[in-house]
Amino acid sequence: MSVAGTSTAPGGPEGRDARRAPVPGWADHAALDPDQLPDGLVIADEQGRVVCFNVAASRITAVRAADALGQPLEKALPLEDLEGRRWWQLTDPYGGLAIRVRQPERNLLLPGGREVLVSARYVRAEPLGPVRRVLVSLRDTEARRRTERSHAELIATVAHELRSPLTSVKGFTATLLAKWERFTDDQKRLMLETVDADADRVTRLIAELLDISRIDSGRLEVRRQPVDIGAAVSRHIQAYVAAGQPADRFLLRIEQPLPDLWADPDKVDQVLSNLIENAVRHGEGTVTIDVTPCASPRDGEETGTSVTVSDEGPGIPEASMNRVFTRFWRGSKRGGTGLGLYIVKGIVEAHGGTITVGRAAVGGAEFRFTLPVAAPAYLA
Repeated sequence: MSVAGTSTAPGGPEGRDARRAPVPGWADHAALDPDQLPDGLVIADEQGRVVCFNVAASRITAVRAADALGQPLEKALPLEDLEGRRWWQLTDPYGGLAIRVRQPERNLLLPGGREVLVSARYVRAEPLGPVRRVLVSLRDTEARRRTERSHAELIATVAHELRSPLTSVKGFTATLLAKWERFTDDQKRLMLETVDADADRVTRLIAELLDISRIDSGRLEVRRQPVDIGAAVSRHIQAYVAAGQPADRFLLRIEQPLPDLWADPDKVDQVLSNLIENAVRHGEGTVTIDVTPCASPRDGEETGTSVTVSDEGPGIPEASMNRVFTRFWRGSKRGGTGLGLYIVKGIVEAHGGTITVGRAAVGGAEFRFTLPVAAPAYLA
């Protein structure tokens, strides 16, 4: 494989030919355009001069390829470690140990203090021979920092959400054990009901964390069965009415005939529960649920099922629409972990469906998810 590039090297054709010099160990029948790589790639020849400086390397280092090509590696890429030591002098790729073949990825600093993730590979024509090429990979740390911030936020949220119910459980159980005889049966029942509710809250949070782990790793399993989506919505409405919500607050409209839907009933219930609860808790007026047949969101299928949940509240600000399905987004300050809609999106997409958010005709929030009918392969 030969190295091709789009930037012009100093020194005319000789510089350009140097960029295309075959790299030992690479197949000659394939060609690689370094500018197509997502990470920065810098290659120095056996003299330590840069012969390749791709577009990603220019973006990460803010150095033009034309200024880097032909320059000594330590000048084109003046890296320092976190203690301020010059990296190429410290590692000495050309004069160091002959058994060394690489430098593992680590955080280094560019001029100005910007951090980059750097790894290097030393290419030798033969074992213990002189270094013929030094291949340097550069990656921006911003993606890693976003991931680390997300993990830190998740840990902080979990710690906060667990502290309150566990403190309550510990307090009430300790009080009951220490002073059981002093309380009436009604008082004992009230404390035990509180403990039970807080234990349910902890269980829900742990379930959410497991769902997030499966969604992020692509391991969320969907066990498809026939699902009567209209009946499932009706069950949720009846549960809210039994809990004290007025029956006329809910309007269910089902357009018949609906296609046979194959989905995971438990996960569909989880999606419906979250969306209806959000409409009840954060919305106002009538909560309307429309169940209709629609075009399938998946190629190769003609029909799907759409569920729209809308309310008559203030709705979601336009500026927040693109953050609704991200972790920790909260529509109000009325509790919640901010993980529910992130999980809902993951469940819908695991089914091959889509979910959107918008403004209802009456001004409130409107969530619409669409699932393909998706019969299992053995019935297709």
